[in-house]
Amino acid sequence: MTEQKRRDWRQQLASITEHRNFTIIIMILIFINAVVVGLETYPELYVPYYEWFHFMDRVLLWIFTIEITLKIIATKPMYRFFSNGWNWFDFLIIAAGHLFAGAHFVTVLRVLRVLRVLRAVTIIPSLRRLVDALMRTIPSLFNIMFLMGLVFYIFAVIGTMLYAQAFPEYFGNLQRTLLTLFQIVTLESWTEAVLRPLLEVRPYSWIYFISFVLIGTFIIFNLFIGVIVNNVERANEDDNDSADVHRKDIESLQKEIKELKQLIQEKNTSD
Repeated sequence: MTEQKRRDWRQQLASITEHRNFTIIIMILIFINAVVVGLETYPELYVPYYEWFHFMDRVLLWIFTIEITLKIIATKPMYRFFSNGWNWFDFLIIAAGHLFAGAHFVTVLRVLRVLRVLRAVTIIPSLRRLVDALMRTIPSLFNIMFLMGLVFYIFAVIGTMLYAQAFPEYFGNLQRTLLTLFQIVTLESWTEAVLRPLLEVRPYSWIYFISFVLIGTFIIFNLFIGVIVNNVERANEDDNDSADVHRKDIESLQKEIKELKQLIQEKNTSD
């Protein structure tokens, strides 16, 4: 009897932690935490009201601690709570807030306060599915990253050999050339800063830059985007398929229950 009461109590606690209103409250608190951390970046606000910011941080930290504790207790058995990677993410962020709550870890603690905002991903199912889909792309991206590394290395060696003497600031050695190529591949002010000054010395250097932009930016970056979009679509299809399976299971169960009710009614009528 005592075991049954304990089980019922944990079921009620689980229904509370999984309730929509509970999730909304946690989301609001995460938003408040984000606003407080943002206000801390203004010294004119943070310095005179340091005690208030510290108090708000402690209150929010302990509220999140209670939330995690309730979820752990409500999980049956409790160790299953840590079988989910997102639960580990929540637990480590909150635990780190207690571990680094000393004067020697002020900078680390302030960074961890910002990371609490990422808990919004674990709260919102659609964001969680999106991140899961992005994580699925990692194995596929390794091949593209290896290809991009080869392209960067080849063009960096060529650029250093051709333009090290003419433009040592950007092509003086392999590291500088790689950094220059990274600036070019982002398409950020590379024509005015790199291309046009070099064209005055080496008129045919445009062949090198245009070929790198075509390969590095338009082809490889589009491969990245294609792989990510493909995996996101596949994840959505998997979610829809699993939802269809669950819906069919529920419909079959409802049909069986209905048939059982009819059999019971017919048996009662015959008796």
